[in-house]
Amino acid sequence: MPEQAKNGDTVRVHYTGRLESGEIFDSSEGGEPLEFELGAGQVIAGFDEGVRGMQVGETRTIEIPAEEAYGERVEALVQTIPRQGINLETEPEVGMNLVLQLPDGSQIPVAVTDVTESYITLDANHPLAGQKLIFDVELVEVKRSA
Repeated sequence: MPEQAKNGDTVRVHYTGRLESGEIFDSSEGGEPLEFELGAGQVIAGFDEGVRGMQVGETRTIEIPAEEAYGERVEALVQTIPRQGINLETEPEVGMNLVLQLPDGSQIPVAVTDVTESYITLDANHPLAGQKLIFDVELVEVKRSA
């Protein structure tokens, strides 16, 4: 019987990620498989857990609740700020992604979700926060840890 993928193995998988609505948000289709070390925290926890125990050639559908993916949406991460309080090189538009520099030097990626003449609304939640993620996965290779 073929060995199952286990923590410490480097695995390569083809995958298609979709939302409950059926909308595809990511896929390795037509490209290189995703390679990561199982159990090393290189992918979201639910994905790691779903691949563990698979055998090469096996396909599986992995359903990951929001809390095991990118977490629930946090409304406190949505802020409306005066336009004069933000220095932008281009005119802000809904859907634009920005990186804010904090006073301590760290950076936060945000999405512009609303723009008025006076204010801009920024959302620092991950775009997939609050979403159940569904992955169709095929394990294509396992490289054993030494």
